[in-house]
Amino acid sequence: MASRRSLLLGGLATVGTMALSACSKSPSPASSPIGPAPTLNPAPGQNVVTKSLVAKPTTLDLGGVMVDTWAYGDAAPGPLLRATAGDMLRITLDNQLPEDTTIHWHGIRLRNVADGVPGQTQDPVRPGAAYTYEFTAPDPGTYFFHPHVGVQLDRGLYAPLIIDDPSEPGRYDAEWVVVLDDWIDGTGTTPDEVFTDLTGGQGAGMHHGNMGGMDHGSGGMAMSGKLPFGDAGDVVYPHYLINGRTPADPDVLRAKPGQRVRIRMINAGADTIFAVALGGHRMTVTATDGWAVEPVTTDALYIGMGERYDVEVTLGDGVFPLVAAPFGKAGRARALIRTGPGQAPAVDASLAELDGRVLFGTELRPTESSRLDPKDPDDHQMLHLAGQMQPYVWTINGKPFGKNSPLSLTRGTRTRLQMMNMTMMTHPMHLHGHTFALPNGLREDTVLIPPMRTIDVDFDADNPGDWMAHCHNIYHAEAGMMIALNYAT
Repeated sequence: MASRRSLLLGGLATVGTMALSACSKSPSPASSPIGPAPTLNPAPGQNVVTKSLVAKPTTLDLGGVMVDTWAYGDAAPGPLLRATAGDMLRITLDNQLPEDTTIHWHGIRLRNVADGVPGQTQDPVRPGAAYTYEFTAPDPGTYFFHPHVGVQLDRGLYAPLIIDDPSEPGRYDAEWVVVLDDWIDGTGTTPDEVFTDLTGGQGAGMHHGNMGGMDHGSGGMAMSGKLPFGDAGDVVYPHYLINGRTPADPDVLRAKPGQRVRIRMINAGADTIFAVALGGHRMTVTATDGWAVEPVTTDALYIGMGERYDVEVTLGDGVFPLVAAPFGKAGRARALIRTGPGQAPAVDASLAELDGRVLFGTELRPTESSRLDPKDPDDHQMLHLAGQMQPYVWTINGKPFGKNSPLSLTRGTRTRLQMMNMTMMTHPMHLHGHTFALPNGLREDTVLIPPMRTIDVDFDADNPGDWMAHCHNIYHAEAGMMIALNYAT
């Protein structure tokens, strides 16, 4: 297993970029163009995975619910991309949307110019234009990709990215990718309208009648102040999806009784933490954010926005619901696992597993192959998380993104980020271009910070460029809970 983390890292090249001076929507008008990324040539013998993606308006059937939205092609999730650790990826984005867009490759330790942050690592991809992302994927694991412009993530613009381990022992009879989402686009409103309402200072209540909208923790929909996550989200969603399907017309995953299945779970939601369980089964967690953990068996697990978990399950005989319950919100996401004949359980059937042990990701421990080399930090940096609902502003280190000062990183240092959450909401904090270690050694790139909690994470500043750290609640990020981490030149 040690060799899986010593694979080709040639894509982690040093590329200078402009200093950050604007929000994610677009670069500052005063900024000079960044220009195209330098071409990345494959190393001798390196495999190259080539793919074209078209971002466009489309109409989707979510399972009896028709919505007009934006997606990669004509499906949400978009097409699965798959490569092997050490491969070079060459992905061309064709933007047929009416707005600028980009792609961010969430969790990948890639070269800075391919990170997909407009105004920082690239110019935005204009409507009708194309842009090619070239990078090496060094680490096996479960990842996904999505835009880094405005609140576009809360449309259908997301898809899984699986990086296979060349030394994978092949212990599974089957593998499924399960993508969770909270859905509001095309249901009488759009994410941009929801964000406008949030930032417009309107009072609590539903947006556009009963179609969904803002949740200020003032009614039965919210679990305001309750453990473990406090006010877990700001938006009431009419639908929760697994693999783009509603509970009434679910995705059906098929296997045989007794088979051992790996399930790769991705939370692509914009504002929702889920508790996930499989009826009649216990799950064994084997990886988080792509990094192997000491196996832990649980009834259910929490998964925050931007987080990924790999679990193993040995399947029984019959039809079983795979349920993702949104924390603090009404409704559920649901798929079916069918290994034999039988009637599917009712959509609203209760799941005993959700009343059992629900695992927190921070309880997991890494395998030895996933640990950072033991080392005391050379540098300490603070991320002070704060914000409020009215006016709707979320900040890091006292100011929203674009007004806060970038953190300065020195190449070659072990850096400790102290992430202090001084709000009554949980924030899934995500770091671009690097992975970090929690105090127990657990490796991640996204971690849930509960209300009034501080979590210290360590990472190696070994990937020069201008990067981001931000809350992966897309509405919090767009309202200011982002900061730049720029390497000193």
